[in-house]
Amino acid sequence: MIRYIRRAAALCLLLLAALLVNAARVQILEATSLDKNPANRRLAIARYAEPRGDIVVGGQTVTGSKDSGQQLRFERTYTDGPLYAPVTGYSSQTYGTSLLENAQDSILSGTASLLAPLPFWNDISRGQSPGGKVVTTIKPSMQRAAFDGLGGKRGAVAAVEPSTGKILALVSSPSYDPGELSGTGPAVKTAWARLNESGHQPMLNRAIRQTYPPGSAFKIVTAAAALDSGVVSDVDAPSGAPDPYVLPGTRTTLPNAATGCRNASLAYAIQWSCNTVLAHIGVKVGLAGMLDTVGRFGFNDPSLRIPSGVAVSNFDRRMTVDQVALSSIGQFDTTATPLQMAMVSAAVANGGDLKRPYLVDRVTRSNGHTLIQTTPASYHQAMNPATAQQLQDLMVRVVEEGTGENAAIEGARVGGKTGTAQHGLGNAGTPYAWFISWAQADDASRPSVAVAVVVEDASLVRGDVSGGGSAAPIARAVMEAALRD
Repeated sequence: MIRYIRRAAALCLLLLAALLVNAARVQILEATSLDKNPANRRLAIARYAEPRGDIVVGGQTVTGSKDSGQQLRFERTYTDGPLYAPVTGYSSQTYGTSLLENAQDSILSGTASLLAPLPFWNDISRGQSPGGKVVTTIKPSMQRAAFDGLGGKRGAVAAVEPSTGKILALVSSPSYDPGELSGTGPAVKTAWARLNESGHQPMLNRAIRQTYPPGSAFKIVTAAAALDSGVVSDVDAPSGAPDPYVLPGTRTTLPNAATGCRNASLAYAIQWSCNTVLAHIGVKVGLAGMLDTVGRFGFNDPSLRIPSGVAVSNFDRRMTVDQVALSSIGQFDTTATPLQMAMVSAAVANGGDLKRPYLVDRVTRSNGHTLIQTTPASYHQAMNPATAQQLQDLMVRVVEEGTGENAAIEGARVGGKTGTAQHGLGNAGTPYAWFISWAQADDASRPSVAVAVVVEDASLVRGDVSGGGSAAPIARAVMEAALRD
């Protein structure tokens, strides 16, 4: 009898051990896969059981949380949602997150390990800390000036502090209210479908996720390449460029909108935007020289993040000579985001030292204690300081005496470059209007802001489209706001 009791006890111990092993397997080895299983609602319930941390602009929170009383308890709210949507993105219980809400999700949701009171505390407790705060570099007055300036037209504005890389304004138009997507239910699904089906693409962040042919605004990059390489040593010397200019190896004639471009100097060509001169100079620089320069400005870089990913600005690595000529005036396959073109202007304004752009100034705990502070860092030395100084002078001449007069600001030194970029089949589309610029108060030691503006639907009358007419006034308003702050 005792023998049978011992056997039964041994079997019970074996079964108990098997249960413990299985429990360990489920809770430790398979915990991650079970957590990620779509059928597991516990993570979603826990995620929305507490208010989400906030995104801060100009010392004020532009996000919040409201108690829905539902199983997924706290929904995201937004203050001035359309104004800041290109910065915040959305946080949706149905469709996930985007932009800063996505890039900083672990901080905002409270799951980041650096928010925990002790190392590995969240892993051990299987809990989470209160959501932290993400403090942005955006200046509210500049954001508002850019938003109001676009006035609902399709386009974008990016503004950068040249000396640090801080992104001071990031606007995409038309915009949308991310609060419409926060919760669950039919209304959210209807809003999602409406926004995604709209031909105006309000959820597209045109400032960092859309690339455009930069047109004549790109001529600043070509001028930098020419001066750095020694192709041009005197900006006021005749260039030798013919007018009309037949693209090398073709019978295609490149036109000018401006007059007086035959044999014009680089200075005159920048001032009045002569296509023939810059295309001629770009061919002299050559593909290798152009690629070297555009790379230092940030083109062809797939790794740029602010911290959200930025679309790659393109300059083809393999081209025929005629294609190099067109690319040198911002046409052919050359494309750029508005942020990229703001970086071009910022590099000129900062003496050739291009700072890495960033949108998050610091990350804090919910009580405001700083955990991470962003330190400005050099991205590339885009050009020689002497070249940057010459380009500053040329861009000032554009505003004071050339095509960019609409950007002039009393009491400030302003440099700019207009651009009108052809696009569409046979260039039949309404051209995009560009303006890139920088501004320095008369009593300041260095420029305080660099701006890029692109307007897609600048005018219904093709001949009236121009960067100086459509985009420069918007840039001026943004720069004026920067100078006031």
